[in-house]
Amino acid sequence: MSDIPAWTIREAGVDDAAALALIGAATFLETFAGILDGDAIVGHCAAQHGEAAYRALLAGGARAWIAEAQPGGAPIGFALVSKPDLAAALDGDIELKRIYSLSRFHGTGLGAALMKQVLDAARGYRRLLLGVYARNERALAFYRKQGFADLGTRRFNVGGKLYDDLVLARPLAA
Repeated sequence: MSDIPAWTIREAGVDDAAALALIGAATFLETFAGILDGDAIVGHCAAQHGEAAYRALLAGGARAWIAEAQPGGAPIGFALVSKPDLAAALDGDIELKRIYSLSRFHGTGLGAALMKQVLDAARGYRRLLLGVYARNERALAFYRKQGFADLGTRRFNVGGKLYDDLVLARPLAA
């Protein structure tokens, strides 16, 4: 692990939208290339991982935390929470919309550190929800290790093509 740079995490603001867009598109492509349709990935990233999309999320009340490699501050991952838009959501829920990191940083504790930021921010909510591609075994193992359990399913639109997602929930202490 000595060749992996150190990282820091800080809360992101609207001025970080370009960095969030870059890491969002890069990690989505890195995760799903060869699994999902390439044109669908490109379309999804253009619509959901553009700078304007992140500016709108943050302006609409979402919160994000960005991980940066040190030295230099290059973006390497982030987590983002917002009001849920999942059908299974109830009053008192919050949704983990994204928790992404470059694969080079998997296994360094970055995912758990980002999740800690999310859980700290979710204090006072009843449950933390998320949707994850049903065949993303690495992500599912991470979420289950973090205390999430299956809640339901949904169809997720990626660039005009529908894929099966699992909806997971983690109860939160009141």
